[in-house]
Amino acid sequence: MKKLLFIIFLFGTLAVQADENQLLIDDANKKYNEASYREAADLYEKVLLNGFESSKLYYNLGNAYFKLKDMASAILYYEKANKISPGNEDILFNLKIANNNIVDKIEIVPELFYVRWWNTVTHIFTVDQWGIISLIFIILGLGMALIFLLSGVVWMKKYSFWLGIVFLFVTISSYSLANERFNSFKKEHEAIVFTPTITVKSSPSDKSIDLFVIHSGTKVQITDHVGDWYEIKIANGSVGWMLAENIKMI
Repeated sequence: MKKLLFIIFLFGTLAVQADENQLLIDDANKKYNEASYREAADLYEKVLLNGFESSKLYYNLGNAYFKLKDMASAILYYEKANKISPGNEDILFNLKIANNNIVDKIEIVPELFYVRWWNTVTHIFTVDQWGIISLIFIILGLGMALIFLLSGVVWMKKYSFWLGIVFLFVTISSYSLANERFNSFKKEHEAIVFTPTITVKSSPSDKSIDLFVIHSGTKVQITDHVGDWYEIKIANGSVGWMLAENIKMI
């Protein structure tokens, strides 16, 4: 009985919180439409603090910060939205516009063709969709195995064997892609610079050599860390060290 009461209480709490979040979002949308962008951003942030997140929420928050001309925050939330819903045209368009409004215009080093191909294939579907595909082909593979074992017809055994091999290959591939998408989503390996101007160092020390300067809004890849220092890599391939306080993780 206690467990049942706890479950009822838990679901009731979640339902109340969901309603509260929706009310905050509706109020934030209203403030945004009234051009009260600061208030809208604050309300969207409250929803995030409640533990709710979605690509639409991040997108709306990015729009609010864009209107406030806070490009670093706008880019951060557009990137977070893109992480959940990669390839969304509206998100990518606004992200491009925001990036055109920051100081740094870094030339991107072209990816190797097989890396570009892998990333493209990986982002065709979400983690859940890749998982569903894996499950479907596992079931199909088991069906082919049963036909192979139980059928007395030679041609059916032959085709079920080869189809089973194909389904096994697709299952392994889709599982690998699902795992890659999941790790990419969970791992905090990218960040946005929030300090107006920061000098990147050659090693994790204030006394090390100055390498190059980057500015607020620039996206960096995190490659290593030592204490409060992060080794970062920018789009043109340049690598250096900066303090964690200068960036926010995507």
